[in-house]
Amino acid sequence: MPQRSYLGPLTFIILIDSLRLGCLTHKFVDDTMMTKILDKSVVSCMQIFIDELVQQATDAGMNVNGHTTKEILFGSILKDRPLPVFPSGTPVEQVTTFKLLGVHVANDLKWLQHVDTISSNVSSKLYFLKQLKRSGTGPDDLLYFYVMAIHPELEYAWPVWHSSLTAAQTKALESLQWRQ
Repeated sequence: MPQRSYLGPLTFIILIDSLRLGCLTHKFVDDTMMTKILDKSVVSCMQIFIDELVQQATDAGMNVNGHTTKEILFGSILKDRPLPVFPSGTPVEQVTTFKLLGVHVANDLKWLQHVDTISSNVSSKLYFLKQLKRSGTGPDDLLYFYVMAIHPELEYAWPVWHSSLTAAQTKALESLQWRQ
């Protein structure tokens, strides 16, 4: 399908929906996330699932981009780290954090990078809000900008990460909201 065609997204959804793997699989638009919970003594079988994914994708006329594929390991450090996986001969990069639907998830399940990203984004939008105020923008429009651009940034997916913040992280986010 050519890009930007009307049937392209529907066709892709049909193709990606047909992927059936032997591990827990989460699909969202053009992303597929495969997960496997391992005991410390068990050897990872993720390479088998990767090979299965590549084969099913090839059968459907799609290809897996090994350069954009990432692997993250959660939990305590394993004595024997799982071997790197290779979709289509390309080694998968092992990362300590990744962005999942706009939320930065770290392998230690701490939210430092996520809070730093939110703080940076909100700070730049607050600066823009200040510039709007200096230019004479009315209070109703300033409030509208805050409600539409800043507030959602602070609260996006907060049920996932907010309860796990440290006191310092909570204070930092709250201080952003009170900044003029």
